[in-house]
Amino acid sequence: MCGIAGFIGKGDESDLLAMTRALAHRGPDGEGVHVDTDRAVFLGHRRLAIRDLAGGVQPMWNAARTVCVIYNGEIYNHEELRTELTRAGHVFATSHSDTEVLVHGYVEWGAGLAERLNGMFAFVVLDLERRQLYLARDRFGEKPLYYARLQGVFAFASELNALTRHRRVAPTPSQLALSKLFAYGYLPAPHALYENTAKLPGGHFMTVDLDTLEVRVQAYWRFELQPDEDLASRTEEDLAEELRHLLVQATGRRLVSDVPIGLFLSGGLDSSTILLAAAKHIPAGSVSSFTIGFTEPSYDESGFARAVAEHVGSRHNERILDLAKARDLIPEVLRRLDEPLGDPSIVPTHLLSAFAREQVTVALSGDGGDELLAGYDPFKALRPAAFYSSFVPAPLHDILRICADYLPRSSRNMSLDFKIRRTLMGLSQPESAWAPAWMAPLDPKSAKHLFEEPMRPEELFSEAIELWETGPAKNRVDRLLQFFTVFYLQDDILAKVDRAAMMSSLETRAVFLDNDVVEFCRRLPNRFKYRNGQRKYLLKKALEPLLPRSIVHRRKKGFGIPLAEWMRSVPETPPLQPVPGTRLGWVERAWKDHRADRADNRLFLWTWLSLQQALHGPAAAA
Repeated sequence: MCGIAGFIGKGDESDLLAMTRALAHRGPDGEGVHVDTDRAVFLGHRRLAIRDLAGGVQPMWNAARTVCVIYNGEIYNHEELRTELTRAGHVFATSHSDTEVLVHGYVEWGAGLAERLNGMFAFVVLDLERRQLYLARDRFGEKPLYYARLQGVFAFASELNALTRHRRVAPTPSQLALSKLFAYGYLPAPHALYENTAKLPGGHFMTVDLDTLEVRVQAYWRFELQPDEDLASRTEEDLAEELRHLLVQATGRRLVSDVPIGLFLSGGLDSSTILLAAAKHIPAGSVSSFTIGFTEPSYDESGFARAVAEHVGSRHNERILDLAKARDLIPEVLRRLDEPLGDPSIVPTHLLSAFAREQVTVALSGDGGDELLAGYDPFKALRPAAFYSSFVPAPLHDILRICADYLPRSSRNMSLDFKIRRTLMGLSQPESAWAPAWMAPLDPKSAKHLFEEPMRPEELFSEAIELWETGPAKNRVDRLLQFFTVFYLQDDILAKVDRAAMMSSLETRAVFLDNDVVEFCRRLPNRFKYRNGQRKYLLKKALEPLLPRSIVHRRKKGFGIPLAEWMRSVPETPPLQPVPGTRLGWVERAWKDHRADRADNRLFLWTWLSLQQALHGPAAAA
């Protein structure tokens, strides 16, 4: 895991150094730069050394010095690619650097390189013969890559805070991005917070002409469900065995490291699967698992994690925290977040990452399992939501929403009153917008009061609506799977884990996002994912012989915090710094209503707090 930054065009070495040093937390083990003032090319790299500790220094060139690479991530099939390239006549200078595989791979395959990779990555290739930059991001966007297009300069970086260190990249908020942020709780790619900036979407590459700065963006892979009914002719036991095999294989690929490695363990299905798979490759007693728990029972999963660790026999590490101490970390976590995020679970994710980093440099995670295999609550809501929408007229629905606001409010994790209000809020939208509306920090009706020039709901949720209505999925379950995998996974879950882990210079690896696992899940008919109200159906079948039933079939809890309660006292004075295009008076009332228990505005207030730190915090002012 590293940080990359650079630009072509206007600017000088001081811009480059400012950009790379803003990424020091991503790469504390070294810094490398390439400065070519004649060609106006500036490349920078910060390194977190994971593999080939002595030989993986970047920027890395080929022998002819015509191709140069800077890179953030891990290529899990680099040994197979190295063998293929060696047979094609390439001579390697390092023993096992995956960076050098990118160098020779680009020479051999050019723009076709990215589609051959099984890994997580964001990299930039300087191609002097073609006089272009080639930038690519992994299939699901595990590793971030931002860029800015301005008159006379093209700049890029792993984080927005680094991108805006270039003197010509102004941190001017985009009105469109602000509206999308409060609609989704994150910014779906390619949207980014500032004017003239963007995120390269996962599964895409781009080229930039060194002379004209012309940019071309192209998809090399898209996640599309293509159910294969031939799989249904096989027995469930056979399919469960294949899923187990693929996950064991994927875990083995991610256990390769020249530094200490462990895994996150919540005691849920996904992380328990990873622990079981890791124990197939190394003795269970050598596997370090990490869990944090809380003194408040409704937010604590440590008991489940402990039970799984004892069952498997891992070297388990547990830390129980007082929620008040976790609450006090909010300003620090948000201060270090480069792009605002409406997901408050970044706080416990940061705590877990910092705890793991005390002993290891790499941690495996179960991210992606919920999205690929239908693990979220909204899958259970689809059928009753469709029934409700068919038979409940709009006037009655509006009355029910008003009544729901009078329900007693609970600060417990995923309380019933919270679920009812969120469900009804989503059902105020057409079916194609249910998914994002159920999770939105702000009801589109309220957005009319927040923004001076509000957008219509169909504009706010345009990306999700287009995917739902025109995507390849033919039924509600598959359409919801597509939404979670294409949008929520990339721009919320993976962004959250990347930033939280990088705050502690920890590399995380998502086992479920292995190419072979994804291909199997992509072809698996949805009745093996969600059946008769049971989520992750096939994964549970695969684990039933290996784990106690109380673990396999336990109720999903999630990585929550008592946000509603915290937002009544944190921060002491609500932040009301100006945000272009918004009405501060309405925001102030939203804070007052929440703190007086007249409304539950927890997600909006968290997102607003995150935005305030991004725009007005110390990092923004640096």
